[in-house]
Amino acid sequence: VDVWTDEFRTLGADPNINYVQIFENKGFVMGCSNPHPHGQIWSERTVPDLPAREARAQKAYFDKNGRTLLSDYLAIEEKTKTRFVVENDTWVVLVPFWAVWPFETLVLPRRAVQDLTQLTEQERDGLADILSQLTIKYDNLFEISFPYSAGFHQRPTDGQDYPEWHLHMHFLPPLLRSATVKKFMVGYELLANAQRDITAEQAAERLRALPAVHYKAAAAKA
Repeated sequence: VDVWTDEFRTLGADPNINYVQIFENKGFVMGCSNPHPHGQIWSERTVPDLPAREARAQKAYFDKNGRTLLSDYLAIEEKTKTRFVVENDTWVVLVPFWAVWPFETLVLPRRAVQDLTQLTEQERDGLADILSQLTIKYDNLFEISFPYSAGFHQRPTDGQDYPEWHLHMHFLPPLLRSATVKKFMVGYELLANAQRDITAEQAAERLRALPAVHYKAAAAKA
């Protein structure tokens, strides 16, 4: 977490860089040459398509309501917690209702901040804790080293203020029914709309019900 924060701060200070994309890939099924999770950081002159789309939606909502879109969304999810997976004092992980990958999750700070550099020490520790909780749940789902792509979406680094931005992280894992069955985006999903194989509520319930102790650690103690 500290390295991500330092890299975002350093790269974002370059006047030629207007967006910093931090992401991580894990697993051969994701096309990785190594099975372990490994991160990358791309710094760009322009804001990529997906963050730009999120930026437009967040700005439109903030201009109308004076609050961040994801703060209000989190407040709605908090009422029932049916799509919550894990939480701590500073962070929440949930399966968003719009998720298209079977066990896709959204990692949100409870306090709206624009980027990693604005997190307090407690929030940075909370992020490390919540990511540990989530990745243990993922590994326990099929008792494998669970593959995924994950990454942060943060404010652009063009020197402007972005009060509408709410830092968040996406986890996009491909597995569906087992360690060997993955979801494919084909046919209708490529040409029209992505379809869910299980509901967001079902996915959250399955992940939430899994043990908090990693399956390998549990087996070692057995």
